[in-house]
Amino acid sequence: MAGRLYVIATPIGHLEDLGHRAARVLGEVKVVACEDTRTSRVLLDRYGITTPTVALHAHSDAGAIAALVERLAAGDDIGLVSDAGTPLLSDPGAPLVAQAIERGIEIVPIPGPSAVLAALAGAGLPADRFVFLGFLPRDEPEQRELLAPLRALPLAIVIYESPHRVGETLAMLGRVLGDRSACLARELTKKFETFDRAPLSQLAERYAEGARGEVVLVIGPPIAGAKDEAPVDVDADVRRLLASGAAASEVARVIAGAHGLSKKEAYKRVLALKSE
Repeated sequence: MAGRLYVIATPIGHLEDLGHRAARVLGEVKVVACEDTRTSRVLLDRYGITTPTVALHAHSDAGAIAALVERLAAGDDIGLVSDAGTPLLSDPGAPLVAQAIERGIEIVPIPGPSAVLAALAGAGLPADRFVFLGFLPRDEPEQRELLAPLRALPLAIVIYESPHRVGETLAMLGRVLGDRSACLARELTKKFETFDRAPLSQLAERYAEGARGEVVLVIGPPIAGAKDEAPVDVDADVRRLLASGAAASEVARVIAGAHGLSKKEAYKRVLALKSE
C-alpha cells in the first residue's frame, strides 16, 4: 500500500503557531522534506520531533524528487514543509506533489499559518474577494501586463515583495492601479510585527528607502469615482524591453497586455521603434 504525502503548514514566525495535528504528523512520518533542513530543524527541535529530514528546494534535481516519490510508492508517509507558512504558495514543492499525484499517491494538506491570510486579516481592507500574485516580475511593463486585467475588478490584491524593492513597487502600484488604500504588513507574527495602513502614495514615500524584515502588501479594491491612473509612456516601455534583448514579438505581447493595445498595433509600434 502506498504512503501519503502530507503538505504541512508551519509557522511564519512565531513557533507556537504550529498546530497540534501538524506536530503529530511531523512526528509520525518517515521523513520530512524541507526547503532548508536547518530552518526546519529549529522548529522540529522546539517540539521534540526527531523525524529525519531531507532537502527539497527550488534547485533540487529530478533525482531527489523521484527518490521521494519511490519512497511514497513503497509505503512511506512523507511530510512536506517550506521554511515558513503553507508549502507551494511562492515556495518549492509543486513538482513533488504533481509527480505523487501522477503515481496515485494520496495528498493530505494540513492547513495552518499563511502569510497571505495573516496579512489580509490584519490589513483592515475588504477581503471577501482577493487575488494572490506572489512576487511580481521585475520589469514594469511585465508588471503592468499582469496587473492591467485586475484594475477594474472589485478585488483586494496580495503581493510578496523584497524589503529592498518595496518602495519602488509601491510607487509602481500607484501608477498602475491608482492611489488606492493599502497596507504594508511586516514581520508577521514576530516581535516587530506591524501593519502600516495608508494610501499607496504615502506608503511609497514612507518606504522609498526600503523596509526591514519580510513584507506582504495588501492593496484594496478600486475606489469608486477615482480618476484613472496617470498616463504612461508606452514608447519608453518598448525601448526598455528592446534594450533588454527581448524579441520584437515578445515585446509586442507584453506591451499589448500592459497597455490595452491590439497585438497588431503593439507589434507595429515595436517595429517602428526598433528601426530607429
